[in-house]
Amino acid sequence: MSASSSDRAALIETLGDELHQALVARAPIAPLSGRCLGLTIEDAYRIQERMLSHRLAAGERVIGKKVGATSKAVQSLLDVHQPDFGLLLSGMLYNTGETVPMSRLIQPRAEGEIAFLLGRDLVGPRLTVADVLASTDWLLPCFEIVDSRIEAWKIGIVDTVADNASCGVIALGHAARRPREVDLELCGLVIEKNGDVAATGAGAAALGHPANAVCWLANTLGALGVPLKAGEIVLSGSLATLVPVAAGDCVSMTIGGLGGCSIRFS
Repeated sequence: MSASSSDRAALIETLGDELHQALVARAPIAPLSGRCLGLTIEDAYRIQERMLSHRLAAGERVIGKKVGATSKAVQSLLDVHQPDFGLLLSGMLYNTGETVPMSRLIQPRAEGEIAFLLGRDLVGPRLTVADVLASTDWLLPCFEIVDSRIEAWKIGIVDTVADNASCGVIALGHAARRPREVDLELCGLVIEKNGDVAATGAGAAALGHPANAVCWLANTLGALGVPLKAGEIVLSGSLATLVPVAAGDCVSMTIGGLGGCSIRFS
């Protein structure tokens, strides 16, 4: 290994360790993109891998994957203009109605999404939306509580990718529907915070159709030799803008034809 590649590997390890420590200490760090010029998206995914390696070594396991930055509303809000992906770990999972302690989070925001529960492997590239729907056993309403380990959400694409696509925790609804039972493009979303409407959206916000987002993910990962596996949860991206949350808040949502989900923060 050359000196330059060795230095690069050391930098990636250092930044991944920094992000993990930020998560543990709930102390955000300065944007990576502003401190380390020349970081590529490939570097960022390697930093993400290093960050998550600490959690996996501590006993968590991969339960799925997520697509981020799929809607125009979220892209505009975060100034991130292309999708990214991250891993879902067992320690991130909550069920509807449960309470998330703020001691786990730094600067959380709620996203209303549709979760795809896969019944068989999706191995890209060259997959189609039809392949995605045929491989999906169930759809569930889902809150992803995104959270950034970067100060004040001052992120670019490299920052959010390195930070596991800004994933915090997820909450799954109990209602499950077969893909054919839901109009994924036109289904409407309403999010309420403490009883007031906080955001609205529709399925088409996620790259035109939530299954498009899952297809993009399967093909992107497939080109890297990584499948989406049977039994995994795949989050297809936010259907509306992000809703900031704090201790004492309760957020709930309904998705037309699919059902609802709620979660509290303490």
